[in-house]
Amino acid sequence: MNQGPTCPPACLALAHAMADAAAQVIRPHFRTRIAIHAKADASPVTMADRDAEAVMRRMIEAQFPDHGIRGEEFGTCRIDAEWVWVLDPIDGTKSFVSGSLAFGTQIALLHCGKPVLGMINQPITGERWVGAEGVATLGREPIRTSERTALDQAILYTSALEQFDRPRHDRFSALAASVRFTRLSHDCYAAGLLALGGIDLLVESDVFDYDILPQMPIVQAAGGIVTDWEGRLLKDAPSYATVLMAANGELHRAALDVLCRA
Repeated sequence: MNQGPTCPPACLALAHAMADAAAQVIRPHFRTRIAIHAKADASPVTMADRDAEAVMRRMIEAQFPDHGIRGEEFGTCRIDAEWVWVLDPIDGTKSFVSGSLAFGTQIALLHCGKPVLGMINQPITGERWVGAEGVATLGREPIRTSERTALDQAILYTSALEQFDRPRHDRFSALAASVRFTRLSHDCYAAGLLALGGIDLLVESDVFDYDILPQMPIVQAAGGIVTDWEGRLLKDAPSYATVLMAANGELHRAALDVLCRA
């Protein structure tokens, strides 16, 4: 397995504690008539999103006051720090408010801008994906991506078609026409399924760092590849125009070929 930069044990322990704390905040609101508010970009947000991020931020400040934080709901602080936490309290808020299980809490730790820890926690089912030290796990069990390499046998997921502009929608449609079947609206849960080997390709457009950075260490440690639609590595940035995650190199090359030709 590929060995990346070291994630300090105390940071991994904090990530687990934060996931537990966020879950305690989120669970009582699941499948209730929770109020839904609109953010500036018209995306939905709830009290559960905000309260879950707030509790995680307090835990970071208490244990590592010199670390930076980049969160979906409450913005950034100390983002030039050596260590920076990236928090997405509920990735898949639309699923959460609909009563669907296709959502999760996402946590990443960056060292000098590079993700060294990724975590996806499903607060209701208790499923927890972790990527650190070159190892990906679901619960306590190591996981690996799919070995399928034929594009026409691949399973493709994406989170939201409305995130694609017309040219990208056409390119995605070409890829969707080349695979076995396509599913929508699973957000971070899809990245977990990719790392687990259940699906083979995950394609996104117009997403943010807190959407993707927690997923990268998990997918990569499980054997997958993460780039943009041109095959370039993703850099530490506030947002990403395109993201392609593939189970293996052969499938990644095949998907790139379709996306670049369309």
